[in-house]
Amino acid sequence: MNLILDFGNTNRKLALFDQGRLVDLEQHPEITLSLIRRFIVKHPGIQRCILSTVIDYPSPIKRFLSSKLFFLELDEKTPLPLKNRYRSPATLGKDRLAAAVGGTALFPGEPVLVINAGTCITYDLVSSRNEYLGGAITPGLQMRLQALHTFTGKLPLISLRNSEILTGRTTEESILSGVLAGTAAEMEGMVDRFSAQNPELKTILSGGDQNYFNKRLKISIFARPNIVLSGLQQILQFNVDTTP
Repeated sequence: MNLILDFGNTNRKLALFDQGRLVDLEQHPEITLSLIRRFIVKHPGIQRCILSTVIDYPSPIKRFLSSKLFFLELDEKTPLPLKNRYRSPATLGKDRLAAAVGGTALFPGEPVLVINAGTCITYDLVSSRNEYLGGAITPGLQMRLQALHTFTGKLPLISLRNSEILTGRTTEESILSGVLAGTAAEMEGMVDRFSAQNPELKTILSGGDQNYFNKRLKISIFARPNIVLSGLQQILQFNVDTTP
């Protein structure tokens, strides 16, 4: 069994994969060594672990995992089941890379675009030759709401909620329309542009804000809520299988 640790900007996740299948998932504001210990006790068959992080984390976590398990911390030097063509691999977000790996595992031999709607919205492209080519980064929904409030004199900071209203008749409705409908239009436009350059493109939608777009988008998508975790599982298993 494989332990997957994903320390993102907003959420931290512990996941368990057994024979390639996600069987347990926990999400916490912070993940401590005691939480990891408890999770391992809960699942005594864990033998391997991969950690992906975009934040600093306590060094005792790494020491503990290294001493107990086959441990891999994802970085730009980690062997991957695809070719990374990004020009600055040291600056590439680990979640973007993992999402790309997860996407190409679903559609091997086909061009894949993974949209991950989280703190930021990322677009990541893998070619039909299994090459990660790069993509795009735009602000996520919460970031857009915060920016409208921060960089104007009078617009309020409102809570994100689903809304189908296009023509807002209040300031709150207008903000929600701009953020939700505007972001959906952005996604559709980006997919059209990527598809024009990559015929037969498969598009995967994932991330914590995925549910705001599943029914809103007027394009063909495959919803996969845990594509980053799946990609990390693929990377870990690839390294296990190729380690002498």
